[in-house]
Amino acid sequence: MNISELTEHIKRLELELLHTDVQHDMSIVEALLSSEFEEIDSSGNLATRQAAVEWLKSKDHAIRWQLEEFRIKVLSDELILAIYSARKLDRVNSAGRGAVRTSIWRQRKNQWQMLFHQVSKRN
Repeated sequence: MNISELTEHIKRLELELLHTDVQHDMSIVEALLSSEFEEIDSSGNLATRQAAVEWLKSKDHAIRWQLEEFRIKVLSDELILAIYSARKLDRVNSAGRGAVRTSIWRQRKNQWQMLFHQVSKRN
């Protein structure tokens, strides 16, 4: 997979996590979030995998997300850093306030899983 294809693949995985109603289909969480997953939330607090799963379950599933300025940095053969801005789109598709996000993805046995995520609010 070349860098462009890998960038699009990781972007699709990020959107799949955001758009899937995990309350009705936890398989996506099991497939895409590492058991070692941790997150630094927008308040700067360290959150566990379980806290992230609870957020994914409780979020408004009608909200769609737009990822902008999406890029990756290859850290090693098995690690990718994704950097992007995420915007919630409301029900009439007008852009809301966005946040800068970073994720570290690890590949094992041809499967990419998110290992770490951080959200930074824009000023």
